[in-house]
Parts: sequence; structure tokens; C-alpha cells
Amino acid sequence: MPSLIRYFRARKEGQMIREVGPKWHEKKSGTPTMGGLLFIIAILITTLWVGFWQGLMKPTTWILMFILVLYGALGFWDDSIKLWRKQNEGLKAWQKLLGQIVGAIVFTLVFQQENPVMALHIPFAGDWSLGIWYMVFVIIWLVGFSNAVNLTDGLDGLVAGQATIAFGTYAIIAWAQQQYNVALFCLAVVGSLLGFFLFNHKPAKIFMGDMGSLALGGALAAVSILVHHELSLLLIGLIFVIETASVMLQVASFKLTGKRIFLMSPIHHHFEMKGWSEWKIDLVFWSVGLVAAIISVATII
Repeated sequence: MPSLIRYFRARKEGQMIREVGPKWHEKKSGTPTMGGLLFIIAILITTLWVGFWQGLMKPTTWILMFILVLYGALGFWDDSIKLWRKQNEGLKAWQKLLGQIVGAIVFTLVFQQENPVMALHIPFAGDWSLGIWYMVFVIIWLVGFSNAVNLTDGLDGLVAGQATIAFGTYAIIAWAQQQYNVALFCLAVVGSLLGFFLFNHKPAKIFMGDMGSLALGGALAAVSILVHHELSLLLIGLIFVIETASVMLQVASFKLTGKRIFLMSPIHHHFEMKGWSEWKIDLVFWSVGLVAAIISVATII
């Protein structure tokens, strides 16, 4: 990671900060981005060598890595356009969405071969068979949470810490289910993100970029599906849900009434505008996410 940071700094290639964001974020302009490249490589290397060593390279292991790589590649393309054109806008929304949908369709087709019963698990109520509609749900789930994590990635270290909690939680759930290949993948993510966090906490020396956040969001949704506790992600990923909901509410309120609910969205910027430091927001959000994760594990295991 230090070598990647030096490379980007030498080429003067760094993140372009949005003009509509908090004014004090302008000092972050020029900070190297695309750090997700290295933690994705670390995840893949770890999953592959331990997976082959322990005989855990199953179809579900491969589709997890496929989603990680494909969504990461979309983010890489997006980040590259921003860097080359020295702007904050990358891929067009429809281009990114199309790539995410195609990846989700491939995931559902492979998953269907492993799990022909297309049923959504409802907490405390059992499975609810959806038939072909389950595939639609999977596509919405992967696309939705990849974008939710992307929206959350607006403060130094916020997503790295929250994703560590979420993947660590699913590692426990997968281990309890004896889905050791899924647990391996989750633990590889946790280890890689902890290494990345050393360079990403405030003041960040490098950002993960869309490459990292889209990959993490897609992989997180995929894991929740593979452990067959899909809706648990609403609690384990509570922070991602709240961040996304704040944007949707803000847009809806402004279009319907001309008024804003929050000082700025996503909601982490609202708290910044209220005077909270980035570290305070990170710690409070991580704490909320950790409590939600503990509750989720307690109800599942």
C-alpha cells in the first residue's frame, strides 16, 4: 500500500472532491484513491491459497470472488475515468447499473444450481418460496447493497470499519452453519480491511474508491444470500441502510415539499454539519453497527 500511495502521489493522481460536499473536505482533494485494488487482491490470494489447501473451492466460493472482482472492476473503470479526466464524475449511472445487473444475473444462475429451492428466509417465520421472483430479489439485493456501501464511503475509515464488522459477523454465522468456504472468504475480507484501515483512517493516506466500496457491497449481499439469512443484512448492515434511506428521504422531501430533512445527505454529512468530528461519527456509527450485528447473531445462532 505505501508503494501504491507513492505511485499516485508521484503522478499527482488523486480523488477529486465533490463541490456540493462539506467545504472542509476540499483539503482532501488529491488524496490517492483506488486503494480497493490492493485489498481485493489480498482477499483473492488468501481465499484461493487457503481454499485449495483446505479443499474449500466450491462453486459458491467462486461466485463470491466473481462478484468481488466484477463489481470491483466496475468501480475501477469508474475511478479511472475520474482520475484521467480530473473530475468527480465517472461512469454514467446506467452503465454502472447494467454491469451490476449482469453480475447479479450470473450470480443467481450459479446459485440456483447449488440451491434450486428459491425461497427467502423470513426471521421467526421460516422460508417463503418466491419461485422466479427470488432471482429478481437477488438482483435487487446485490445492486442495492453495492450502491448502499458506495454511498456510505464518504468519511475516512467509515466503510472499512463498518464492513469489517459486517463480514466478521457473517463469518461467525457461516462457521456455525459449517459453510467454511463462506467463512474463509469473510475472514479474508476482515483481514484485508484491517490492513487497509491502517492507511485509510483519518487523516486518510488513501481512499478505497468506488472500486473498493462497490466490491464490498456486492460481496456482502452475496454472503447474506449464501448463508440463507438474506434479510439479516438489514440489521447487520444497518448503517448502510440508514445512509441510503437518508439520501432517498432527502431527495423525496426536496422534490415534494422543497424542504430538506437533513443539513446534508448521506446522513454522515448531516452530523458533520452539526459539528461532529469524523472520528466521532466513525465511532458512533461503528458502535451502532456492532450492537446491531450482535443482536443479529444472537437471534440467528
